Amino acid sequence: MADATPLDDLKQLETQALTHLQQCADEIELRAWNTQYFGDKGLMKSAMSNLGKIPKDQKPAYGAELNRIKAAVTVAYDAALAEAKEKSLQISLTTNPLDVTLPGRTQIRGRLHPATQILQQVYAIFADLGFQVYRTREVETDELNFELLNMPAHHPARDMWDTFFTTTGAVLRTHTSPGQIHVMREAAGKPIRVILPGMCYRNEAISTRSEIQFYQVEGLVVGEGVTMADLKGVITAFARRMFGPERQVRIRSSYFPFTEPSIEVDIDWPKDDPNRDRLTKGTGWLEILGAGMVHPNVLRAGGYDPEKVTGFAFGMGPQRMLMLKHAIDDIRLFWQNDLRFLKQF
Repeated sequence: MADATPLDDLKQLETQALTHLQQCADEIELRAWNTQYFGDKGLMKSAMSNLGKIPKDQKPAYGAELNRIKAAVTVAYDAALAEAKEKSLQISLTTNPLDVTLPGRTQIRGRLHPATQILQQVYAIFADLGFQVYRTREVETDELNFELLNMPAHHPARDMWDTFFTTTGAVLRTHTSPGQIHVMREAAGKPIRVILPGMCYRNEAISTRSEIQFYQVEGLVVGEGVTMADLKGVITAFARRMFGPERQVRIRSSYFPFTEPSIEVDIDWPKDDPNRDRLTKGTGWLEILGAGMVHPNVLRAGGYDPEKVTGFAFGMGPQRMLMLKHAIDDIRLFWQNDLRFLKQF
């Protein structure tokens, strides 16, 4: 009996591959078969590596036969794999049939963060009062954050703001008041009526009542004949739009280095609110913002002549207002992204 030739070995490989292919029962076994014959260490690759050992005159015939076998076996494998997938699909459909009459899954729609919602309410109220929104940067110089706001170096009022300093000497703004200087210098002597919303940063211990970052909304009006009466009118209109038309406003003397005189503004809290005593500490009044007439030194720093124009400014914390309106007792909830909390707004 004659010895087997290289072509006989290829035909035997083809027969073996097709026989094993027919014995594969599912997609998993087919994948394993494909690795055995066409993987990096598969039998087809071994047959290809034998090409270098074939006599030169037999190489063309060997290569052509190997290519034919690879193509034929690949076609058979693809057909078997498609059949196995179809079979698996049919089994899945009959074992776990799809009920097309079932209602679809409810899509959970996103919504605005409660801090954004309260900010939009503030914007809308002041827009009706004729204010424009003016945004300024969050990283400031010491000069703009303190000195031009009537707080020179070593001024004791600086202790009111625990400050984050950068390695370059700049600061993360501790309040939105530096925006007053920016807008006054940009206005170049023209009347101003703006609010300046934005994030502020203070190096404070995080607790239920304080965070290292929070929103503020600053207000600034500058022009001829601006008086404390104008300030009171704006604040009263805002408080009644935000908290209810029946709200009463109380003004108390206070101190801020960039306003003179300075005031703090309270509103009376509804007597029927069970949280009234806790929120107002038994007084019935709740502080909502600080304000005052712009200090002459600040007007000068902004390029205005305090002998010709006056102005008023105010600052409020919209997140604090949201806490007051909804009896939220932990400011950290605004930053935790807890859907149980956020879905309530």
